Amino acid sequence: MSKKVERNYLEINSVSELNEKEINSQNFKIKLVKPADFQINKFFYKNVGKNHQWVDRLTWTEKQWIDYACDQKVKTYILKYEKDLAGYFELISHKDKNEVEIAYLGLLEEYLNKKLGSYLLTSAIKCSFLEKPGRVWVHTCSLDHKNALNNYIARGMKIFKKETISI
Repeated sequence: MSKKVERNYLEINSVSELNEKEINSQNFKIKLVKPADFQINKFFYKNVGKNHQWVDRLTWTEKQWIDYACDQKVKTYILKYEKDLAGYFELISHKDKNEVEIAYLGLLEEYLNKKLGSYLLTSAIKCSFLEKPGRVWVHTCSLDHKNALNNYIARGMKIFKKETISI
């Protein structure tokens, strides 16, 4: 059985275009995972992705996870609430194209619907521009959280490509 999925590609070209969203709590912190820890990437991919049909990496071997997470182009950040994991994002630097891709971004279920997605995306965009790219981009689809596309647009990202795919 085939399902139609709408996919949108969005970009932002300067941190000055960012409509920041902060949170009023000192209990949440964004932290770069250093040294790389593939278990964190794997944990979030499975737990955030289970509700959004993220399946591509479910067949990865441990070596594939390690190679990915340890790649110098990949940076993983986590959102912590006090000592608990709440969410994450992965950034991939494409130096040859002078751009950073927000590859994955999401919150664990217990942290959904608390306005944290806007803060997490703000942090992802700000961390991306630390690399001094010409643009930061992401793609989202109709399988992602219902507020995902609106969040990207509200933060200042603009759609540059749309497509419909069958899965």
